[in-house]
Amino acid sequence: MKLIARFRHSRFPLLALGSLLLLLVAGVAIGVLSERAIKNQMAREAGAQADLLASAVSGALAFDDRAAAQDYVDAVQVNPNVLAAAVYDENNHIVASFARPGETIPPVATPRGRTTRFEAGRLYVVRPVQEAGQTLGTARLRLLDTPASQRFSRYAGLMLVLGLAGLVVIVLAVAQGALRRANRELANRAEILVETNDLLHQQMTEREKAEQALRQSQKMEAIGRLTGGIAHDFNNLLMVASSGVELLDRTTDPARRKALTDGVRQAVERGAVLTRQMLAFSRRAPLKTEVLHLPTRIEGLRFLLDRALREDIEVVLDLPADLWRIEADPGELELALLNLAVNARDAMPNGGRIILSAHNAPGEDDGPDMVCLRVADTGTGMSEAVASRVFEPFFTTKEVGRGTGLGLSQVYGFVRSSGGDISVESTEGVGTTFTLYLPRTDKPATVVDLSPAAVDPDRSTRKAEGRLLLVEDDDAVASGVGHMVRDLGYTYVRAAQAADALRLLEQGERFDLVFSDMVMPGDMDGLALAKAIRERDPDMPVVLTTGFSEAAAAATTERFRLLPKPYGIDALATVLGETLAEARDRVRAETG
Repeated sequence: MKLIARFRHSRFPLLALGSLLLLLVAGVAIGVLSERAIKNQMAREAGAQADLLASAVSGALAFDDRAAAQDYVDAVQVNPNVLAAAVYDENNHIVASFARPGETIPPVATPRGRTTRFEAGRLYVVRPVQEAGQTLGTARLRLLDTPASQRFSRYAGLMLVLGLAGLVVIVLAVAQGALRRANRELANRAEILVETNDLLHQQMTEREKAEQALRQSQKMEAIGRLTGGIAHDFNNLLMVASSGVELLDRTTDPARRKALTDGVRQAVERGAVLTRQMLAFSRRAPLKTEVLHLPTRIEGLRFLLDRALREDIEVVLDLPADLWRIEADPGELELALLNLAVNARDAMPNGGRIILSAHNAPGEDDGPDMVCLRVADTGTGMSEAVASRVFEPFFTTKEVGRGTGLGLSQVYGFVRSSGGDISVESTEGVGTTFTLYLPRTDKPATVVDLSPAAVDPDRSTRKAEGRLLLVEDDDAVASGVGHMVRDLGYTYVRAAQAADALRLLEQGERFDLVFSDMVMPGDMDGLALAKAIRERDPDMPVVLTTGFSEAAAAATTERFRLLPKPYGIDALATVLGETLAEARDRVRAETG
């Protein structure tokens, strides 16, 4: 018995050593496979990001819009692993780029095809930018590969864990210090958990930034699809205005002159409405829910839908007036419907019909009440296999350059974030129906009025009094506004820049009101001028004007009166008159 016990005891170190060697071999194999899997995953993600950038900048390269290309390249910066990004034209000359400190980008690139390669601690990805089968240039990304020091640290850590595991095998046989080692291992796990929580928080923050950039990219892609229709409409409006102006010089008949004038005015108003809709749709703003009445909201979207579709496609709206209200982000709703309409358009190459319908759906089994919004088309339809994957990001059946596979994933994300659901029914050769289920709300609807502000029809005919400082850099605009100001009865002095306006005020020139454009050349824009005037003379009334949506939002935030461009003489008379009246009432109240 003693001999057997001694034999068994002598075999234990060999068994422990063998177990340790097996653990080391397994650890090395796991490390190699993990490294290969990480590199493959990194290459796939970088390739997808480069494909997205190439698809996004195709329109910008086609129209030589370097500013838009730069916006798309800047959006890639949200990925901290991207060291540099660039877009080159078909001649391999740089169009737009960014690089982190220490990185350089050549102005002329070496011609390359579709490339994904690791080299010297970097991952290089090249994707061609194509449109309708024509190569317009390349999109290139340079990403940080895992440095050798980090790989060594990862393997060293793995070896350390395996060594500790071997020690546990040996120490378990001896049965000494088990509790102490268990406590130490527990403490190590707690530290790893804290580090994991910090990393998870950082990843969530980066994901939010990426989602914001992605939403804006989806909007800009949708706007790119509208470009042709918008250009067509603007050319028609310009034709009406230019022909009306020319014919006004050729006739003295009062009735005909009035008809021509009304036509020009109507063209200008239609152009202003179109501009406001496009700026509202493409705004860079965080998600903000509003209580919406679908018939009113979708009817207002009808104009954009018509621009995105072809003339051989009929849009039918079936939206009962008694539909329940919903609470959602209006911009995301418009983007979702536009994406569904464009997908339906692409499924009907020979024309067809798109039906937007909705009905109230009371909840069943204590479930919430829903509003069902359907978008149905008479297109080619989809197979069950394709329909089951339509909401997956980057999944698309379209040709390269025709779609990113993000449109329907945006629709899905919008519906889910609004507390609803979505389904799809499709039959090949018959058509497809998407159904959006949006929760009902009992809150009052948000009032949205995109029409020009109501004006006093008699104000523009009454002669006003006052001396204005008109700040406008554009000579043609300043001349037109000056004629309107004088016709209303005011006198004015024009300053071409904000610095000139401040100089006049500092020299002691007296004005009753400052009327300034917001976007101007120079070190100071209109908003900065208004703030400077408020600091030196809080009682001086200031009215700002602009046709730029982000500048308008800034003016409203700073509580300055705003008159959006373009405006007519009635709106100008109302805003100037009310602002001067408020200033005079305030002065009378302060003087007692």
